[in-house]
Amino acid sequence: MRKSEVLAAESVACLNKALCHLKDIWEEIGIPEDQRLQRTNVVKNHIKGLLDMMITEEESLRTRLLSSIEACRKQLDTLCLELQLPPFEEERGVTMLQQEKEIRTQVEMLVKERTQRMQQLKALTERDQGLSDTLCSDPYALDPNAVPSLEQLDGFRQHIASQTTEKERRRAEFVGIKRQIILCMDDLDQLPETSFEKDIICEDQEAFCLSKDNIASLKLLLGQLEERKAENQAVCEAHREKIQELWDRLQVPQEERELFSEHMVVSKKKNLDALEAEGRRLMELKQLNMQNVTEAIRSEIAVLWEKCFFSSDQQQAFVPYYSNDFTEQLLGLHEAEILRLKQHYEEHKELFEGVQRWEESWRLFLELEKKATDPSRFTNRGGNLLKEEKQKAELHKSLPKLEKKLKAQIDVWEQEQAREFLVNGQKFLQFVEEQWELHRIEKENEKLERQLKKSKQIEVDMLYGTAVRTPTKRRFLGTTTPSKARKFNGTTSSLSSANSNSTMRSAYGGTVCHSPSRPPLSVNKVPSVRTPGRSKPPLAGLQERNKENMGQVTGLGVPLQSGGFKTLASPQRNFSINSVASTYSEFAVICDML
Repeated sequence: MRKSEVLAAESVACLNKALCHLKDIWEEIGIPEDQRLQRTNVVKNHIKGLLDMMITEEESLRTRLLSSIEACRKQLDTLCLELQLPPFEEERGVTMLQQEKEIRTQVEMLVKERTQRMQQLKALTERDQGLSDTLCSDPYALDPNAVPSLEQLDGFRQHIASQTTEKERRRAEFVGIKRQIILCMDDLDQLPETSFEKDIICEDQEAFCLSKDNIASLKLLLGQLEERKAENQAVCEAHREKIQELWDRLQVPQEERELFSEHMVVSKKKNLDALEAEGRRLMELKQLNMQNVTEAIRSEIAVLWEKCFFSSDQQQAFVPYYSNDFTEQLLGLHEAEILRLKQHYEEHKELFEGVQRWEESWRLFLELEKKATDPSRFTNRGGNLLKEEKQKAELHKSLPKLEKKLKAQIDVWEQEQAREFLVNGQKFLQFVEEQWELHRIEKENEKLERQLKKSKQIEVDMLYGTAVRTPTKRRFLGTTTPSKARKFNGTTSSLSSANSNSTMRSAYGGTVCHSPSRPPLSVNKVPSVRTPGRSKPPLAGLQERNKENMGQVTGLGVPLQSGGFKTLASPQRNFSINSVASTYSEFAVICDML
């Protein structure tokens, strides 16, 4: 049983007890029945009125609850629609009071959410308006009076972040371009003229509109200024080159050049004016020093001729080079020629440098070839001999590769230019072939010269005799070895290796042959001469190898059937040996045997 029902029963009991107590009082007092009835009716009416009033108040409360529930429901539906939320689902089986409280609480929460969203929307709208004004862009497309959804707010925030990033980027770009514009104007000695230039230079950079059009205009202005600056630099550089040439040709002192050094680096307007004034001054000096300037240009032309590998015919084709009538016209012809040569060299610079590398390699190759025939290189213990041989082998391999590469480049160039690429007046490959052919002829001439020298030495040895010394080991520097002495019928001829005027080192055996420094002994001082019949038998191996050498000694003697040698220049003498050895060492052995 509910407590409210217990309280209601107690209220009825109290009412009955009160009525009974009133009845007792009335009986005790002696109130008549009609007055008791009247008094009882008053009590009833009072109690009934009180209860009716209470019922009325409770019914009013119920009505208010129903009204509140209805209003909250409508407001809740509106809020869900504005906030783009799903409809609120009421809990079933609850009392009217709980229902009203739940709906009212939900309404209060949604009202607070709507207020927060509208505040965020207002703040984002204000930031977007500021960014739009700075970037000169359209505001974000969102109704400021409507409640935004969470997705719309997130999109708005991302838009604000993107616009903020774009603003910072444009701001940095604007600051960088502004700095460059200021530097260019400073270099050009130029002040802001248009309103746009004044806005850039003079106004606060925070107030500058960072629109795409303004940024594009900034870039255009910077490009124009840089173009003018580049033109000024090019003009200044041209003046500097001309001034440097005139300084060199006029032999201007270094002290005077150093006073002008500032203008040779910076390219501002004042520097350009100074360069122009210096150029005019030097041109006036050039007019006064026509001959010296012309001769200086001729020196430069000669250097360019050498760089461009001009032949003598090509050099002589420039007739003014050999004229001594130093006039303004002659100087102009020389200046035009040197410009043409410089342009020609720059156009073909890669090929000329390749040819130069080939010539340097070729020159080094010839030097190493020449060193290869120098006997003194064997006395070097520093390892240079091995290095030179290795370097020569590398050059022998690299030269054909370089020639092949240059040939390919020249073929491409000749196809593009539709003319031949000449070096010293002839085609490069023809020039290379001629160098190789001259080298081959020189080698053959050296070989023939060595053979002729060997033949002459053999003839001298046959006529006058030879003392041969074959070292068996390397001797220390400064050590002398006594030479052998031979007796001719009691007469001794001492032949010294250090004092002989006809000493030569053999290219084959490494022995040294010494011819006598005095005339041969007369016949009457030599009573007996060795004859082929009394000579010792020759060595079999040496006799076979001697056949080739015998064939080389042409015009000096005739080989005999027995392997001996008969001298045609002195038929009355019977000097002979059984064979002419293939080396001087073997020849010395045979001489000792004889």
